[in-house]
Amino acid sequence: MAEIVIYPDKRLLQVCKDCEVGDKSLVRLAKEMAKQMYNNFGVGIAAPQIGDDRRIIVVDCSYDIENKNTRDPLILVNPKIVETKGQAEIGEEGCLSCPGISVPISRPPWVKVRYFDLDGAEWEIEADELLGRCLQHEIDHLDGKTLFESCSGTARLKAIADFELAKKAGARPGETSI
Repeated sequence: MAEIVIYPDKRLLQVCKDCEVGDKSLVRLAKEMAKQMYNNFGVGIAAPQIGDDRRIIVVDCSYDIENKNTRDPLILVNPKIVETKGQAEIGEEGCLSCPGISVPISRPPWVKVRYFDLDGAEWEIEADELLGRCLQHEIDHLDGKTLFESCSGTARLKAIADFELAKKAGARPGETSI
């Protein structure tokens, strides 16, 4: 069983390679990613967060922890942001690979993403609010960016210091504060 890769593991800083569209091994990978995401109370996960270098993410922003029947993961193979709109907004983000902290990240409020599903069909999704932010966050992972590379310089210094304290306190994936 895969485990969540924790920063500063170098696998989190590498640009992922495109998947072969329709590759049946992606089904097993997506299931493992979803399992880790749900087990750690996340709303999204990217392949490098479990040590895989392929461009695939799983998101589920509607998941209700109390009711497991609400699981409806969206699997995006080779996702690409094709458009953003709106004045960037700052929002606090946590990350399974950076446990114990949340970091202010500036992102456009709306995003359009083109991707393939596990059967190889091409799709586009438009999203705002939590889903829009989550898609941008997970695609950042595929491009080798963590919370630390996505925030401003001042926020980065504070986030790194807070992360070191959280690690010493035993923070685990899924925790956004200690």
